[in-house]
Formats: sequence, structure tokens, C-alpha cells
Amino acid sequence: METTLRLAQQPEADALLSRSPLATLVGMLLDQQIPMEWAFTGPYTIARRMGTDDLDARAVAACDPEAFAALLSAKPAVHRYPGAMAGRVQQLCRHLVDHYDGDAAAVWRDAGSGAELLDRLTALPGFGTQKAQIFLALLGKQLGVTPPGWREAAGPYGEDGCYRSVADITGSESLERVRATKQEAKRAAKAARAAGQTQGGRPGQRG
Repeated sequence: METTLRLAQQPEADALLSRSPLATLVGMLLDQQIPMEWAFTGPYTIARRMGTDDLDARAVAACDPEAFAALLSAKPAVHRYPGAMAGRVQQLCRHLVDHYDGDAAAVWRDAGSGAELLDRLTALPGFGTQKAQIFLALLGKQLGVTPPGWREAAGPYGEDGCYRSVADITGSESLERVRATKQEAKRAAKAARAAGQTQGGRPGQRG
């Protein structure tokens, strides 16, 4: 049964994510420094502006870089930094063309273990360890990609029953729970920094 992703919180954009592995990868790539829904709506916006109902790695990779940057920059922009992200999207698609014959799903289709899959994901342009682990968790939790050791490879994002990332979002309620978890983590980090500064700033006492 086909899984319906609900990361864009917009029916047409979520439908594209659900049927297109490349769209899901591109959405994950865009998911930084902007709200999650904006990022995962990006692949749908790109496809529509390219005059198609799907994304094709070869077509994106072959685009003139200036024209592609202009496509992402048109209002409403696909990202807060559309020019830079246009370059990253094209780099990702070129990598897929060069290493996977343009087939995004081939990145995970025959991965023999979670560790191998994590290595493949971190090799993708624009995917650091954290982003790769979150995407690995999304594959395992929602898309049925569960090679041995996938939860361990995904780190804290692979834990069952947690609400840490896009991997745990299946609707508006879980989206709010993930946001609450992130806000709590930010408050805790801020408090820890403040405590550290207070301790470090105390003048020494001499007897």
C-alpha cells in the first residue's frame, strides 16, 4: 500500500512527495533555515515551474544554472536562499545521475544495512550526518525501508515513539508535537549556555 506523506501539509505537494523519491530527497535537502512545510512544498513548486507534474534528476541536472536559480527565486521563492539552494539541488541531481542513473530510490533500494544506507545518504551533496539520519529515519518509519540496523544508524531519530523530526510527522497533531520537542530542546540548550556563562564568569576568590 502506498504511503501518503504529510510533510508539506498541502495536498498536491504531499501527493508528489508520496510518489516521487526524488521529490522527497529534494524536500529534505531544502529543509534548513525555513519552516518544514515550506521546504517540502518546494519540490512541487519546482516541478510546476518546470512545466511537469514530477521531478526528473536528469532534467534538473541539465538546466542552465542561472535559469534554474531564477526559477527557484521567482515569487514565492522556494527557499529563503533560493540561489544557493538551486545550486545544491542541481548538485544533488548530478550526483544521482552520475552514481544512480538518475534513480533516487536506488540510493536505498538495495542497501544491505542501516550503516551502509547512512553512508550512501551522507555521500549525497548537501546531506550532513544529522540530515542523513533524519532522512534514514523517515525511510524506516514511513516508507518501509528497514535494512538491518536502520534504527541504530538513524541515531536518536530512529527511536520508536519519539517526536524529534520530520520522520515522526504524519499530520498536523504530530507536527505540533515535533515543534514542541524542538522548542523544549532550544530552551534547554539556552539554559545550559546561560548556566555555563554564569559559572565561567564568577570572579575567583583569594583567601
